[in-house]
Amino acid sequence: MTIRIGNAPCSWGVEFPDDPRNPPWRQVLKECAEAGYRGIELGPVGFMPEDPAILSEALDENGLTLIGGVVFRPFHDPEKWDEVMDGATRTCKALVAHGAKHLVLIDSISPRRAPTAGRPAEAEQMDKAEWTAFRDRIAHVAKMGAEDYGLTVGIHAHAAGFIDFEPELERLLDEVDDNILKICFDTGHHSYAGYDPVAFMKRHMPRISYMHFKDIDPKVKARAVAHRTDFYEACGQGIFCNLGKGDVDFPVVRQVLLDAGFGGWCTVEQDCDPTLDVRPLDDARANREYLESIGFN
Repeated sequence: MTIRIGNAPCSWGVEFPDDPRNPPWRQVLKECAEAGYRGIELGPVGFMPEDPAILSEALDENGLTLIGGVVFRPFHDPEKWDEVMDGATRTCKALVAHGAKHLVLIDSISPRRAPTAGRPAEAEQMDKAEWTAFRDRIAHVAKMGAEDYGLTVGIHAHAAGFIDFEPELERLLDEVDDNILKICFDTGHHSYAGYDPVAFMKRHMPRISYMHFKDIDPKVKARAVAHRTDFYEACGQGIFCNLGKGDVDFPVVRQVLLDAGFGGWCTVEQDCDPTLDVRPLDDARANREYLESIGFN
């Protein structure tokens, strides 16, 4: 089966749709194509046009396929449920309009968790009642995406959220039906959390439907853990590095995917702080060239 490589707007520093620091959406599409990719994620809903005709024309112009979209919202906060559902519904509609398949659910960064990113022993835990309600909110959106919109829904562990560390991710997987919830596996966030991405993949490949390729600078990670650096500061210090420059063993990741017969998209994500001296197009090219050098086409 063919593994295809895409990229995502977060590699251009796009995390929120209305951030004035965002580059123009057409520039992101153009540079993604120039860097050698043939697929791109939606980014935060509202960053790219929600009029399907406008976005379809721009995707076609750049030879890009829309791969999927991320709902990066505060599932952990019951007071923000309307915000979660708004983002989820709009993202589902956009994906269906463009024939994209992957809906990715991420519990966004919590002030209760940001100070302990990368340090599972210190992280605050939900009590049973809070966890149950949190789990049910994720399951509700997963069911909607899978059954109402026909999408493949994956949960994505993310530093500084309440699905961050491996035991939390595996607990959620045990408690939510795999018919509605798969895994979007992010190699970098798993390493940041202090776990072995390859070992997790080997245990859970049948449930992994989609991949995010991200690498972690081990020196920055060690320093962030030792100094109890919070998530935002660690990002500013360059914890997310170019693929092949960090501690994720991508040649072995590739072999695990091949051994499992994985086919479909793997998306590069090199989150960056747009206020720093960053060069997203150069990084996108370098990441593409690295993946080609280890056998990804």
